[in-house]
Amino acid sequence: MESRYNPASIEEKWQQTWAESSLYKTSTDAQKPKFYTLAMFPYPSGNLHMGHVRVYTIIDVIARLKRMQGFRVLNPMGWDAFGLPAENAAIERNIHPAKWTYQNIAQMKQQLERLGISFDWEKELATCSPDYYRWTQWIFLQFYNAGLAYQKEAAVNWDPIDQTVLANEQVDSEGRSWRSGAKVERKLLRQWFLKITEYAEELLNDLDKLPGWPERVKLMQANWIGKSTGAYLEFLIAGMEDKIPVFTTRPDTVFGVSYVVLAPEHPLVEKVTTPEQKQAVEAFIKEVSQQSEMDRTAENQPKRGVPTGGKAINPFNDQEVPIWIADYVLYEYGTGAVMGVPAHDTRDFAFAKQYDLPITTVIVPDDADNADEELTEAYTETGVMVNSGPCNGETSEGCKLAVIEYAEDEGYGERRIQYRLRDWLISRQRYWGAPIPIIHCPKCGAVPVPDEDLPVKLPENVEFSGRGASPLSQLEDWVNVPCPSCGTPAKRETDTMDTFMDSSWYFMRYPDANNDQQVFDPKIGNDWMPVDQYVGGIEHAILHLLYSRFFTKVMRDCKLLNCDEPFSRLLTQGMVHGLTYKNPVTGKYIPSAKVNPEDPKDPETGEKLEVFYEKMSKSKYNGVDPLEVMAKYGADTARMFILFKAPPEKDLEWDDADVEGQFRFLNRVWRLVSEFSRYHTPNILPQEQPQDKWWQKNKIVNTIGGFFNSNRQRIDTLIPISLIPIFLFLGVSLIHDVNQIPLVGGLLKNIFIGLGALTTLKFSFDQLLWENKRKEFKKKAQHLAVEYFGEKALAKNTDTSHKASGTSSEFNNVKKNDFKPIPEETLELSKEEKDLRRAIHTAIKEVTEDLDGDYQFNTAVSELMKLSNAISDADCKNSPVYREGIETLLKLLAPFSPHISEELWQSLGYKDSVHTQTWPDVDLDALVVDEITLVIQVNGKTRGTIQVPAKADKATLEQLATDSEVAQRYLENKEVKKVIVVPGKLVNFVVPQAK
Repeated sequence: MESRYNPASIEEKWQQTWAESSLYKTSTDAQKPKFYTLAMFPYPSGNLHMGHVRVYTIIDVIARLKRMQGFRVLNPMGWDAFGLPAENAAIERNIHPAKWTYQNIAQMKQQLERLGISFDWEKELATCSPDYYRWTQWIFLQFYNAGLAYQKEAAVNWDPIDQTVLANEQVDSEGRSWRSGAKVERKLLRQWFLKITEYAEELLNDLDKLPGWPERVKLMQANWIGKSTGAYLEFLIAGMEDKIPVFTTRPDTVFGVSYVVLAPEHPLVEKVTTPEQKQAVEAFIKEVSQQSEMDRTAENQPKRGVPTGGKAINPFNDQEVPIWIADYVLYEYGTGAVMGVPAHDTRDFAFAKQYDLPITTVIVPDDADNADEELTEAYTETGVMVNSGPCNGETSEGCKLAVIEYAEDEGYGERRIQYRLRDWLISRQRYWGAPIPIIHCPKCGAVPVPDEDLPVKLPENVEFSGRGASPLSQLEDWVNVPCPSCGTPAKRETDTMDTFMDSSWYFMRYPDANNDQQVFDPKIGNDWMPVDQYVGGIEHAILHLLYSRFFTKVMRDCKLLNCDEPFSRLLTQGMVHGLTYKNPVTGKYIPSAKVNPEDPKDPETGEKLEVFYEKMSKSKYNGVDPLEVMAKYGADTARMFILFKAPPEKDLEWDDADVEGQFRFLNRVWRLVSEFSRYHTPNILPQEQPQDKWWQKNKIVNTIGGFFNSNRQRIDTLIPISLIPIFLFLGVSLIHDVNQIPLVGGLLKNIFIGLGALTTLKFSFDQLLWENKRKEFKKKAQHLAVEYFGEKALAKNTDTSHKASGTSSEFNNVKKNDFKPIPEETLELSKEEKDLRRAIHTAIKEVTEDLDGDYQFNTAVSELMKLSNAISDADCKNSPVYREGIETLLKLLAPFSPHISEELWQSLGYKDSVHTQTWPDVDLDALVVDEITLVIQVNGKTRGTIQVPAKADKATLEQLATDSEVAQRYLENKEVKKVIVVPGKLVNFVVPQAK
């Protein structure tokens, strides 16, 4: 192997080796427990960014860990490939969306492979493939057959110049079309919806079944579902039989209603509008139609409205109140109407003040002195009822129940639960999406496409102008088809599905990704589902994750899945931020290449720049190209930085200096292991060569060598037996008295002559002959000699017939099985070995807890650094414990930096991949501290330290401290008045103070 760490020379090699050996193919061993790891699949934009690097590195570490822990792991990859960018590319670049998309997939796949991610590419899928969207269409039909898919009119963004529907992303902040620049209008079109509201209560309640999800994600979903318990009340319309239904969570405030508001789209608007107000109402409706829903409901926007001239009658006090329309009321939410109670609702209060509407107080605090005092803001708390007829003097909570009961008794209201969640609009008037598999027949109505005719494929001969109706609606040959039910000429549905339809079930497909007969085999699906660990951005907390939960429950009700939830655990990784330069005067972002970081100024104007970290993006010129980082430092360094820089759920700030730091760390690991592998390879003796006459003559060497090689991984027993003591004894004995052990002298001479053993093993005999070590080595080796060869091994050698080229026939018959390991209890470790072993197993414990708990990858990397330092500093490099440390370091490092770990593992002589090794188990005994440092104090001042047994009692500690050299020196000729012992910490001697 190379003496210097060169990522470029090893990473491509191992990526190719892993691919050719199918190392990461999903195991089918049913005896192993399953672990399904999944990162949210990307949109194939064509370029990998640092956000991708972070999420896929995180999931890779988890997948590699679980394989080493004995799980059968499914870690698949695919592409969320439908969507608007491909269609825009078709318009701008005159390239078909399919071609553009598949080019991008190929490019991004190549980039991902450079990261060394352990994906099972045999499970790869792309949502734009007919093999995939065939089953998206099939799932839609299951919804339709279950009554969960339906059509109704809904508003869309309409470009009046291009005469086309626009996605929200195609409307700029000023409400104009991205292409024509026209002011976008809102237009009603008949569209498809899924009844997610049917599952609202279960979606809310089952959040309690997700302890492995971040609390903030569950709270966001709960708020989005928005369960409200209140009352459904009906207000009469003066002069009409129609009624205005409203929902309120505060029925106790009904006596304070001073106006009723309808959504501009409400069908009753036309009926209640008087001739005098018609022109103003129509103008307002047109104006509101150009606003997005977000603009209409934004809290920081002023609420606008106009009176219709109509009157509503409050059934609880028979008062007439004006009917208004306002932009903040949405027809799609609730009943499309609200009762205005300005005294007790902040939004209503602002609206009433703006338009000088009456404000009637009906609830006051318990200790209020003046109920008629003019309000300066809405009072929204509970209290005592006033100006509320029969409810006066009651508590507001009690009044709620009374109002509901009265409404139910009188027939104009009831208790009701309402949800903020609305049914899911899935229609898109686009080309690049899965066609909705419905045929519209003039006789039969909406008819599902038969299963055998799926998929309804997207036609290829399409023109992309960006103008006019949906591209599909313009293809008559594709649109016009016979009705599957009656044969009458009919038309295909020309809308395609929201791309969230594709991503709401892809995780169900992965386990059986190549099944062309079923959406998936329920047996296989239930074997793998739910996903054990899901990783993705917090921006998907609501829509994608909520829709995926919805789909899973529907698939369960269709008897395809047994689980209630799709993802057992969820990790939402933070964003990657880059150093950003911005001119505060012009608002322009400046590329970092044009800025002097020591004195950041605008290169054109000379103005001082703002410097801060912000999410990486092209428009802010603060991105870092992962390919450039990998080219310079290697994929392993990029992975280590991403994992080390910040906890996974926090935002990460890119720092080139820290990248360099991780590169230096991997270089240290390389030097540490490569030095060890050169001097301590597991193949102690060379393999037999037919032409090697010396080998043929010395079968004892062959036997011992085979024993070493076949058992080299049993470090804890065989290496102490075979490697160190025997060779140390034989070497020392040879130098001092070659004839002390019969036959051994001849054997050792053969080793010197035939193998050059001292050169091969790189032992320093200067060190071995140190006088203070020689006796210890010889004593250990004598024990081994007796163990293997009997007492005669230590007898005087009187046989001088053995020559350097030969060996005793007695040893020619020695078999490998004749050697047995020394029992562990006879092997005593030195203090240095104990310290190193403690560091090894501390690292195992800490890294395992960091990876099996809350995924604290940054602290796990810190533990790896500590371990490498402990190994490097250890003064026992010829010990089997040292080898245990080297191998443990590589196993623990393998999930983080797979390439360098594999290369160094192989350098130790192993043929199997480090990624197929068993994750190390912690030896709790190794963590026990035999000795501790005890502080010696005199009158509270530290005078020194000594080493003492960790479990020593107070009396023993006092005696050891008293007998210590430190105490003897500082207590000489002094009377000890008192001794304070703090077990495990210190002993303090109290003596008279010098006057």
